[in-house]
Amino acid sequence: MSKVAFGKTPDGKTVDLYVLQNGRITVKISTYGAIITSIEVPDRDGKLDDVVLGFDDLTGYLGKHPYFGATVGRVANRVAKGKFTLNGHEYTLATNNGPNTLHGGLKGFDKVVWKAEELESGDGPSVRLSYTSPDGEEGYPGNLSVSILFTVTADDKLKIEYTAETDKATPVNLSNHSYFNLGGKNSDTIRDHEITLNADRYTPVDDTLIPTGEIAPVADTPYDLRKPTVIGARIDRLQNEPRGFDHNFVLNNPDGKLTLAAHVYDPKSGRVLEVSTTEPGVQFYTGNFLDGTDKGKGGVAYKQHQAICLETQHFPDSINHPSFPNTVLEPGKKYSQTTVYTFSTR
Repeated sequence: MSKVAFGKTPDGKTVDLYVLQNGRITVKISTYGAIITSIEVPDRDGKLDDVVLGFDDLTGYLGKHPYFGATVGRVANRVAKGKFTLNGHEYTLATNNGPNTLHGGLKGFDKVVWKAEELESGDGPSVRLSYTSPDGEEGYPGNLSVSILFTVTADDKLKIEYTAETDKATPVNLSNHSYFNLGGKNSDTIRDHEITLNADRYTPVDDTLIPTGEIAPVADTPYDLRKPTVIGARIDRLQNEPRGFDHNFVLNNPDGKLTLAAHVYDPKSGRVLEVSTTEPGVQFYTGNFLDGTDKGKGGVAYKQHQAICLETQHFPDSINHPSFPNTVLEPGKKYSQTTVYTFSTR
């Protein structure tokens, strides 16, 4: 593991980049936004390439972008109309995605500098990033202390372990928003990737991407991704969402143990990504709103369907749906979730 300077924020805070390696894969993590800026993994011929979208320097991340590699919170995904009621009190949040709140609000966890601690665990090189979100930040109640442990293991895994504690009841739903293209930085589409999701059900959404409250079976619908499916061909079957997928899938993981959620394969490079999680859901997003305005690594203009996101989390807008898994963290309790990305080839 090594640490390099990554720049400073406009208010003068130093930002570092932690480089975690195991000899085959290299992961870079910024203290700004707890952002994964790079994941280099080999293809079937051993050639290394970066398989996540992002920027070459801090300046790109300081500007407006679609959460490339970011840790999103206090509540990942959407909260309908920026409102929720908890213990008889209505809370109002900033709306930054049409009528809704998205990924924590105007200044979510992706826009703060985290404190870093280098660790050498038994699994491999690790860095722990910590941040305390003050009571009232972005409208959320309670002082929330968050810790995220990133580890690159000897068997080519990136393990992310999240924990949080609060002094007042508050919704918590943390996730990472990496955009993956297993073809590497010169690949301009994920339409040829194959995906498998371990989900028998999904949550249909309205025209602002808020769940309707229904938990529907995927069987006999275009959302049935339980067998290897070419992403582009399945996007073309979507009728109500012509742009692509941006849906929460209900994972077959009722007991909250670490379970395989997704399997992604790029036939050209041979790279495989497996995502395992303790979370009940995964938001599968196919980069629908990438439109060439974001100039990323090497000046590449990121286009629609150039990457996918697999955001492990509780369901969107869970705080407003009592039938969804609970996202409220109470004082004296600990929030914890683990997500593991495993890289291989075939």
